[in-house]
Amino acid sequence: MRLAICPGSFDPVTLGHLDIITRASKLFDKVIVVVMSNAAKSPLFSQVERMALLNKAIAEASITNVSVDCYDGLLADYAKMRKATAIVKGLRAVSDFEYEFQMALTNRKMYPEAETVFLTTAAENLYLSSSLVKQVARLDGDVSDFVPACILPEIKEKLRKEREI
Repeated sequence: MRLAICPGSFDPVTLGHLDIITRASKLFDKVIVVVMSNAAKSPLFSQVERMALLNKAIAEASITNVSVDCYDGLLADYAKMRKATAIVKGLRAVSDFEYEFQMALTNRKMYPEAETVFLTTAAENLYLSSSLVKQVARLDGDVSDFVPACILPEIKEKLRKEREI
């Protein structure tokens, strides 16, 4: 079985993420979307909330060979633990490639059994990032073109609660 890991912070999941997940699901027998911790980021949603949003978006998209998990350690260790054959990463721009290439080489050194597979983003998602979604949403902008419709209420509610604090 060809098992791929699709890691990210997914804070929140965007249509760009969902596009990469959908395309990966067609290339591999099974895909595990892994919500990773990133000490350099201050997430809006907890890992559990991000997993729930991903599960909702994946269910709405009717993708049956994808599951969601979370992990706080090294991606290579997670891939080894799950016996993954691939790590799928989405690329938007050259700046993404430089960082992701460095990570791919590091992961290959730590777990050579998994190849990193880069999928280029669809043109309509080239500019899209979770950071952009949060910035627009925090300023009361409409993010309905950027995220799966089924998670829009959770984003609005989370930001409403954030404003009350």
